[in-house]
Amino acid sequence: MSWTNYHSHCHYCDGKYAPEEYVKSSLEKGLVAYGFSSHAPVPFDCVWTMKPESAHAYVAEIRELQQAYQRDIELYCGLEVDYIPGVTGPKSLPVLDLGLDYTIGSVHFVDAFPDGKRWEIDGSHQVFLDGLQQIFRGDIRQAVSRYFELTRQMIEQECPDVIGHIDKIKIQDEEGALFSQQAGWYRQELEQTLRLIADVGAIIEVNTRGIYKKKTSQTYPGKWALEKMKALGIPITINSDAHHPEEIILQFEDTAVLLASVGYKQVSVLLNGKWQQVNFDQTGLLHTVTS
Repeated sequence: MSWTNYHSHCHYCDGKYAPEEYVKSSLEKGLVAYGFSSHAPVPFDCVWTMKPESAHAYVAEIRELQQAYQRDIELYCGLEVDYIPGVTGPKSLPVLDLGLDYTIGSVHFVDAFPDGKRWEIDGSHQVFLDGLQQIFRGDIRQAVSRYFELTRQMIEQECPDVIGHIDKIKIQDEEGALFSQQAGWYRQELEQTLRLIADVGAIIEVNTRGIYKKKTSQTYPGKWALEKMKALGIPITINSDAHHPEEIILQFEDTAVLLASVGYKQVSVLLNGKWQQVNFDQTGLLHTVTS
């Protein structure tokens, strides 16, 4: 069995352990490549992002691990970068100056409370409800549409290599009571976003964290979106969004079965320094490029 995973968090942000612990776990699990993608710094107080003064140390440590383990596994240095218009994004100078191997672009914050504090859409449900009322006057359609609008703005203006957990806002739907993922307006927002991604050729990650953390019953994105993505020819990569070394390939086998059921036969992997398409089945990658 061989897999790859490029979405992970270590103790430089809200992960639990030092980077080398994730490398050791990756070797135990037979991965052929592993990417670090700690939450990039943001210019305001946030408990789960990397501190700005730690960014260069983070890159230096991953580079040292690349050298130390070069005979055993391919390691890559990336960041999961929040897109906040006018504040930060995957193409912002502080990110570009780090010389990363790749970026994951995500939207965790949608606009701000009246006091200026950023509204975190995937934190506690109460914070979500507070922001819904104070920023959008309880209009859930407007709030969710704004989330997808920001995602599209990121793709148009600062497109990353990989789009992170594209429909993560669904964790707040109260099992359909607050909003329905089957609603026409919701699917229209998501499909519009997918069509834009198809146009620019970016990779969408199929993120398993919502399942093993019991936040959702499906991956980010779910089956309906995956069917649309396959029809649009959008490349995918399977990631676990690991915060703990034991989470590195959780739910990968079931996810591979799901992807095969909608017609995917290949995943995008970063190997030998470039993104490329590799066949897979539920046991892992079927072959890898060696030169």
